[in-house]
Amino acid sequence: MWERLVAAGAEKRFGPGEVVLRQGDPPTHVLVLVSGRVKVSLTLPKGEVLLLAVRGPGEVLGEMAVLGEDDRSATVVAVDACVARVVTAERFRLLTRSAGVRDELLLRAMRRIREVEAWRAETAALPAGPRVARALVRLAVAGTAGGPVDVGLGQTEIGQAVGLSRSVVAAELARLRERGLVMTERRRIVIVDLPGLRALAESGHGSV
Repeated sequence: MWERLVAAGAEKRFGPGEVVLRQGDPPTHVLVLVSGRVKVSLTLPKGEVLLLAVRGPGEVLGEMAVLGEDDRSATVVAVDACVARVVTAERFRLLTRSAGVRDELLLRAMRRIREVEAWRAETAALPAGPRVARALVRLAVAGTAGGPVDVGLGQTEIGQAVGLSRSVVAAELARLRERGLVMTERRRIVIVDLPGLRALAESGHGSV
């Protein structure tokens, strides 16, 4: 199915920080992400922004809106330089219907929504330290195991993921730096000890 989607789409490139899909726009197409990472966020009616996820190569973006024939429910922004294939809504629906995977894709999208809701409810009761550690582990896209992992996000975005202010996130990142778990630069967080950070995140006790 992946190969059929790639073959059906026209190539499009996005630069870091460029909007890939915008919340509220009509579902005219899906994007098949070939390379690069994107972040998915939701803007609430009062203007609060929630960071929902980071997606990497091999993902289909915007499929729920197209299959449900509803406006985009979230905004997707390129974290890195990205290469995608654009598949029109009509073509995507035809391909998924002929392959018999429409219902499976809808269930997968709904499962992701439930996972995000469960994750936010779980972390809301945690102290700030473990909350930040869990966010970093969860949002780090796999594929660089065994070495440093560039999360691709800044302090503000980590705060948006866990409901903490930028200053609180900065303080917790400073503690993680002192323990040799992360490195930070301007708008950049790199995990240097993923197993150690994961162990800390799973402990869920107190400040890091």
